[in-house]
Amino acid sequence: MQTQVAIIGAGPSGLLLGQLLARKGISNIILERQTGEYVLGRIRAGILEQGFADLVREAGVAERMDAEGHVHEGVELVVNGDRTRIDLKELTGGDVVVCYGQVEITQDLMEARQAAKLETYYEADKVQPHDVKSEKPYVTFEHKGEEYRLDCDFIAGCDGFHGVSRQTIPEDVRTEFERVYPFGWLGMLADTPPCHEELIYAKSERGFALASQRSSTRSRYYLQVPLTDNVEDWSDEAFWDELKKRLPAEIAEKVVTGPSLEKSIAPLRSFVCEPMQYGNLFLVGDAAHIVPPTGAKGLNLAASDVATLYKIMTRVYETGDRRYIEQYSDIALRRVWNGERFSWWMTNMMHDFGEEVSNGGIDAQMFGRFMKSEFNYYLNSENGRKVIAEQYVGLPYEDLKEY
Repeated sequence: MQTQVAIIGAGPSGLLLGQLLARKGISNIILERQTGEYVLGRIRAGILEQGFADLVREAGVAERMDAEGHVHEGVELVVNGDRTRIDLKELTGGDVVVCYGQVEITQDLMEARQAAKLETYYEADKVQPHDVKSEKPYVTFEHKGEEYRLDCDFIAGCDGFHGVSRQTIPEDVRTEFERVYPFGWLGMLADTPPCHEELIYAKSERGFALASQRSSTRSRYYLQVPLTDNVEDWSDEAFWDELKKRLPAEIAEKVVTGPSLEKSIAPLRSFVCEPMQYGNLFLVGDAAHIVPPTGAKGLNLAASDVATLYKIMTRVYETGDRRYIEQYSDIALRRVWNGERFSWWMTNMMHDFGEEVSNGGIDAQMFGRFMKSEFNYYLNSENGRKVIAEQYVGLPYEDLKEY
């Protein structure tokens, strides 16, 4: 088998990259170790930055997003009951975010790929890149008992944190940075109307809470919980009761309760792998970086990786100049570290670390006072609110360097 770009992973980043490349006439084949149904069953992010939404439109799969997605012009930060609305549109000169679930994006991309009759191998086993430092890399895999070799020009590793792509880069070449947080997020999905038209990030003496949504009839809520908690420890009734205690009273009154569709606990971590490319292998999304979800950056950083790689590959095939390839890791990492810093900052600001503070060796009381000072500046200053707004909607995608 032969293609121009082999894509490992059929999550939203792999599918989006494949769709964009195909529209430029660049052939690609996607290899995914799970079934399509499993991929669609992942309950993940739902806030799309302006740049991501525009990229989906460029890929030609925005019809349902534009029809059903909810445009959010602001977001609320609540500190011990005091509410501050960050007016994203006003503070950024017109940029907004779109509330549209990752599952929906993935479904739209799957359907577009199927309609275009682009090749995707689900349940591909033993996927392994080879000779990625050469000009003729290839990928081997098994599918339905048959062994395959896929020759290509480039390999895009969109296969997540536990995938094979990052592990293909030798240990003495890659550097990994990690920060594990001393708590997790207990998330609940329910077919109930959201309690507020925009997202609410709430810090209280009882811990952090997030009131999010997937549609006008489906809500997504989160609670900060100890890493020792299990999902079984939390009945639906206990979840709703604790959520109301962490939200402002006037918002808590509007919470409509109902049976959970899904409950899970996700640990929080910051992770970055450098470099994000090795020869003709490129890491995309969770394969190279993970952020705590507080800043809504995970899926959006993956999209910015896709945008950069898509621009590079398009330019290489249009001009024949392979020097553009050398820009990928540097451009991607600048945006990644910016997103990591904002997510780390939001996590520090909004969560209760208790006595488990390891930020530069300062004690919990001093850390708490630092965060209070941060709140006083950023929430009570227009310049401070503008910084938050610009980071939340996402920075513009960086252009390639012309030779």
